Amino acid sequence: MKKSKKVGIIGAMSCEVESLVKKLKPIQKGSSLVQTEAGGLIFTEGLLEGLPVVVVKSGIGKVNAALCAQRLILQFGVTHIINTGIAGAMASGLGVLDVVVSKDAVYHDMDATGFGYKKTQIPQMKTSAFKADKKMIDAATIAFAELKEAAGHQLVVGRIASGDQFISDRSQKDEIRRSCKPACVEMEGTAIAHAAYLNKIPFAIIRCMSDMADDTGEKTYSFNETKAAALSAKLVCAMLPLF
Repeated sequence: MKKSKKVGIIGAMSCEVESLVKKLKPIQKGSSLVQTEAGGLIFTEGLLEGLPVVVVKSGIGKVNAALCAQRLILQFGVTHIINTGIAGAMASGLGVLDVVVSKDAVYHDMDATGFGYKKTQIPQMKTSAFKADKKMIDAATIAFAELKEAAGHQLVVGRIASGDQFISDRSQKDEIRRSCKPACVEMEGTAIAHAAYLNKIPFAIIRCMSDMADDTGEKTYSFNETKAAALSAKLVCAMLPLF
C-alpha cells in the first residue's frame, strides 16, 4: 500500500522557516499545531496547502542539517524532504533573488585527493553527487512560473554545492567553480540530500540567492537575507500540491 505524502521542510535559520510555520493549520479541526522537541530542535506538524508537513529549523552547517533530516525520516515518517533557504550565486548570469532548484548536490569541501580521489568525491561511496527528485524539480519549475512574487527573476535547475564555510572570497569562489561547477553555494543542502539518498527519500533543494558569494558577500547577504528567504518559502508553498 502506497504511503500517503508527508513532507519534511528544513531551513537552517529562523527567517527561512518562520513564515511557513505561521501558515500551518492544525491537522484536525479544533486542535492545535503539534510541536515536538527532539534532538535540540523543534518540529512543528500541521497542514500546508492542505498537505501534512513537518517544518523545522535545523541550525547552520552540514552536521546539523544531516541530523535533522535523519530525524524527520525516522521519527516523523516523512516521505519527501524540501530544503528551503538562501544561497550565494555561482553560475554566470545568476543574480540576487534569482532561484536555484537542485539538479544534484555535492560537497565542495570534501577533499580526499591525497588518497587519489577527485575533489568532492566521497571515498567508498557509489555516488558523491546526490540527484534531486525529478517530480519535485518539475513542481518547483511550474510553480515558479506562476508565482507573482517571482516576476522579474529567473529559476535555474542546477548543481548545489555545500560546505561548512560562508563563501565571501573571490579566490574561494573561483576554486569551487573549478572543482564542481555549481549554480550556487550554501552550507546545508548536500547533507540533507546525502541523508535522503541513503534513506531512499525523494528530495529537492530550493535556494533563493541572497548574495554573489564574493568579497561583497556579508554586506549584500545581510541586506537581502529576509527577501530571499521569503521568496524561497513562497515557492515551497506553491510547489507542494504539484508533486
